[in-house]
Amino acid sequence: MGPHPAVAAIRLAVRRVLHDVADEHAKLHPLRKPDQPLVLVACSGGADSMALASALAFEAPKLHIRAGGITVDHGLQDGSERRATEVADRLAAMGLKPVEAIRVDVGRTGGPEAAARDARYAALDRAAERLGAHAVLLGHTRDDQAETVLLGLARGSGTRSLSGMAAATGEAGRYRRPFLEIDRQVARKACMVQSLPVWDDPHNVDPAYTRSRVRHEALPVLEKALGKGVVSALARTAQLSRDDADALDAWAETAGRDVRLADGGFDTTRLYALPPAVRRRVLRRAVIEAGAPAGSLFSRHIEEVDRLLTSWRGQKAISLPGRVEAWRADGRLVIRRRDEAAAEN
Repeated sequence: MGPHPAVAAIRLAVRRVLHDVADEHAKLHPLRKPDQPLVLVACSGGADSMALASALAFEAPKLHIRAGGITVDHGLQDGSERRATEVADRLAAMGLKPVEAIRVDVGRTGGPEAAARDARYAALDRAAERLGAHAVLLGHTRDDQAETVLLGLARGSGTRSLSGMAAATGEAGRYRRPFLEIDRQVARKACMVQSLPVWDDPHNVDPAYTRSRVRHEALPVLEKALGKGVVSALARTAQLSRDDADALDAWAETAGRDVRLADGGFDTTRLYALPPAVRRRVLRRAVIEAGAPAGSLFSRHIEEVDRLLTSWRGQKAISLPGRVEAWRADGRLVIRRRDEAAAEN
């Protein structure tokens, strides 16, 4: 008799990712037998990441892949250090090695959720580099994807934001999300039938956090009004939006080179002639290249820069995050850091 359907589903999802890792690692060492690649799982102790850890521990040895685990202690709750130690012990008991519990200091930039996320990813990046990991698995599910799309809709975000989380992100695709097509309840069921203890983070039900309100208030209302297919529909929207965004980004990359002048500025006539969706991507890319932090750059900033092309009335330079400025002069759109602009003038 085979495993429970929930367990079979999570193992299959992880197996597919590990096959990709094995193929990629082999291509990096075509002339010799490569060492076994290391794959880490980022585990909070919740049902999603515990299910992911169990599947990784089961599948990795069959593909000659080393499997380890990282749990991050954000230090935001009483007893967090003890819980991190317990999670690390559970990962080690599964046979994962190496296993580490890492304490981080969470700042305040961007709000508590964003600050915790930034600290967590920074810690995972450092651990992956130090341990030489080929990939880090994350337990985001289809439900998480739906929540991300809904948050993007509520914020009036563009196509890239509505595309949600990609299956692979980070440097060289370091972060992999095997569960994006698996429901949260499937992961929880897999933990239950395997008798895996899980920890339910109280922050996940705290209405002070935006994502918690989306999860426990907004989505249930939508499902009641529109039916149970809302989560799946939002997840499909993410994939469709990602395909569109990828195509537009590729177009913008080519178009950006075509409209850039030898001095680094942009030809306003040719830039204005581009479709708005492409033109705004060219502008966003240019502002980030000039030094604006991507996380601090919002649609309103790009709209203001775009008005230098679409509603030109001789307006002054526009100040942007990261001490970047954009201005128009003599048929050129110039985007520079403020210190560079002062030196140029």
